[in-house]
Order: sequence, then C-alpha cells, then structure tokens
Amino acid sequence: MLRRWIGGAAGVVLACAGVAVSVGSVPDGSADVRQVNAEGSAVAARLRTTLDGLRLQDVLDTAPPTSAEGRALVKATVDKEARQTSAQRNRLLARAADAQPISQQPQVDATIIELDRRGRPVSSGTVLMSPSHRDGVVVPVDRNLATTAVRWRQWDDAGWYANKGQGSIDVVPGREDAPLDHMLNYPASTLKLMVAFGVLRLVDQGAITLDSTYTYAPVEISPLCGEATAKPVRQYLDESITWSSNAASCALIKLLHDHNAVDPLNRTFQSLGLETLQLKGTRPSNGGRWSNEVTMSSLDTAKLLTLVNGAPGTVWKAPDGSPVTRDVLSAASRKFFMSELAQQGFNDMLSTTNWCGGSYPAPGLPNAAPARWVGPDGTVTIPGEGAVYGRDVRPCNKRAEVTFAHKTGWVNNSAANAGIVRALPGRGGRHYIISVFSNLGTQYIDADRPETPPGIYPFTYTEKFAQLGRAMDAYEKRATRN
Repeated sequence: MLRRWIGGAAGVVLACAGVAVSVGSVPDGSADVRQVNAEGSAVAARLRTTLDGLRLQDVLDTAPPTSAEGRALVKATVDKEARQTSAQRNRLLARAADAQPISQQPQVDATIIELDRRGRPVSSGTVLMSPSHRDGVVVPVDRNLATTAVRWRQWDDAGWYANKGQGSIDVVPGREDAPLDHMLNYPASTLKLMVAFGVLRLVDQGAITLDSTYTYAPVEISPLCGEATAKPVRQYLDESITWSSNAASCALIKLLHDHNAVDPLNRTFQSLGLETLQLKGTRPSNGGRWSNEVTMSSLDTAKLLTLVNGAPGTVWKAPDGSPVTRDVLSAASRKFFMSELAQQGFNDMLSTTNWCGGSYPAPGLPNAAPARWVGPDGTVTIPGEGAVYGRDVRPCNKRAEVTFAHKTGWVNNSAANAGIVRALPGRGGRHYIISVFSNLGTQYIDADRPETPPGIYPFTYTEKFAQLGRAMDAYEKRATRN
C-alpha cells in the first residue's frame, strides 16, 4: 500500500489493488474519514491474510469440552477473572501433555485504525474469524468508522461449542438481517478501559478528583473484589490499568455505581456511536459480577482509544449526526489516561518484550518494557500475583521502535489486547490503533510451547498473537512515508 501525506492539510491518497480514493483537502483541526470499501482497504486485506496465515486452528486445547476441567470452565460464566489465578493456570498447563486440537476455528475480532501524524483516522480494517468464517471476513466500515453489517451477539461459553460459535443474545437491536453474525469475545480485563473512561468523566464533571480518597466498602466480599480499601482515585486507576488489579477495578465500578454513573456511561457510549461498549450487569454492592453482559468489539474499542489518543477536530459523526470529538474527555484526563496505558506492565500478547531474548514466544510489537517494572538485573516483575518474567529485557528496550500504550486481558477462553502504537523518532513514522479479541485464552497452547521454570510467570497466550503484532507493525512501517 502507498500512503502519501500531502502537505500539511492532511490530504491523503490511498491506493491498493487498483482501487484509489482521495480524502482531499481537509481544514486544519478537523478529521474526515472516507474509508475505502472493505474489499479495497489495503490494511483490511493485509489484516485478513495475516490472520489466515497464522493458522490459529493449530492451537491445542488443555481443557476440551469432553474433559471434567473443560465442563467446569464452561459453567464459570461470571467473575471469570477471579478463577484465573496462577494456580488454576498452572493446572491447565500441567495438562499440556494431554491437550487436544481445538474443536473448531477460533473466534477472532481484530481492528486496525491507521492515523496521521496528529492522530486523525485515515483508514481502517476490521476482520472477524469464527467457525462460520474460517478464513476471516472483512467488515464493511463507513466514513464514521461504523458498520451496520454485523449482528453482534454476547459471548456464550457453552454456545461456542454447542452452536458452532454463534451466540443467542443480541447486543445491538435491529440487526437480525445483517449479512454477518458474530459472537463477541468476552473482553476480560480490557473492560477496565471502559471503567477508566467512566471514572475520568466523573473527574471532568467535578463529581470527584483524582486525589479524592475513595473508601471502598463492599456490602459483600467476593473472590474477585476482595475486602474494603481506602485509596486515592488515581491509585485505583493506576492499579487497574497498569497491572490489572481486579480489586482496584471493583472499587472503581462501585464508585461509578455510588454516583449513579453506570447507566449514563452506557448511554454515553451509545450516543458516541460505540454501540458494542456496554458495562452491564455489574453489582452496585461491590462492583463485581463481571459477566458476558459486559461487551466490547475491537472496532468500538479502537475508536474509543482514538478519542483518548486525542485526534483533533470531528473524528466521526454520532448516530444523531452530531460531531464526536476528543473533548469527551478533558485534555488533562486524556493525558492521565495515556500515561497509565503507556505504563502497562503486561507486554506479553501483541507485544512480548517481557519475554525478550528467548526462542519462545516469538517477538511481537517492538516496544520497550516500562522502566517502572524493570529490576536491576533487567527482568520484569509485576505486582499482584508477583509475576516474574525472568528474562533481561534491556536488549529489547534498546532496540525498541515504537511506544505501545495499551491494555491486555485474559481468562481461560479470552485473550485481548488493545492499544495505541506510535513510532519513536526516526523509527519508521507509523501511528495506529490495534485491537484484538479472541477466545484463545490460557486454555489454549502452542504444540511447541516450552515449560516455564519454577517461580517464573507462565506463558499467557499463544505466540501467534505476537506474530500478528509483529507482522502488522512491519506492514505499517513499510506503508508509511515520512
């Protein structure tokens, strides 16, 4: 693909496979997306062929539905994160010798939004993969980065096996006749992006401040959420985003409930055209009960991050025709949000810097591990479970080409990673959002995955996600002309 930047007015020409479209001259401070039809979008085509070439169907299932472990996991549809401890994951890994091939094509939902130097969208690609679309299918997306071509359904743990990946509960009404039918993957800890956005909206409204001490006093104690705590809001947000604390996230969700802000947050997402972002079903009593009612698509997650990243002007038009701008969050809140995402400790899915230097997993996005988590010996240790990665990341940090401000999520049947990629000075100039959701969580392993030494954090995902991140970043690097 050729992506040529024209002057300073953000005029863009996209050309691929004989299809070209000109965005034309756009006034400074505004953004205007004229997406090439899905079949003609170069990034969409590359994303689909890359996903297809990874042969995700070759992974092994450590808890197939015929096993007692598999049947138990299928029944665990609420607060799955509370069950995803190191001990449980180690039990799954101990079954690796008896792992079986996955029963059908995995479920994948992936989006890339390409950005200009100021963060304005210039092109995008969304690809869905499922038992119904084994080679992947490109989703038609319009100039507002929206689609009406998909009937989105809630994740169904048992239904993925029984119904060949097709859900039964609609997320967006009125899509019964859509040409594509896709069951959204459970978002796992990427739901914390929605939570942080909601809390920062309360900050912007003056209801709270980042330095306000919030006393989390759950009416009931749950394994997911833990006991009462009292911390500044900024600390809860930091723990939730950078090392994915479930307890801190429960506190923030309860804070939203205390301010009657959950329903307004869901309505805000709808009004912004982020129709699949829904933080539903959580308990006001403790902020827990994270169930399949909580939904996110890769496209809407990428769009949310585009706003957090600070695209100037009108980024897209809302369903009612009103302009959607970065001002959904204040500049201060966006800066704080971006800073927290940039300090992500878990660089082990699309990025595998935490595993630097080994033969497994494959190298992913070439970003650096934040210095905050790097010890004197160069190894990464993350709080919470005390995740010790045991490899010296300093060589990878020296070779880093991009920053990756992102959030990961995982349970046994969910793998997620969404973030903002920006080239370091002189390292290729690319700037894009990447968002990937799949059912290939910790339950699924590569046939050649090595054992981890005692005391070292186990591998979380198939290395195929790292190969995806690396391949798409190399494509974006080649596509960009400085």
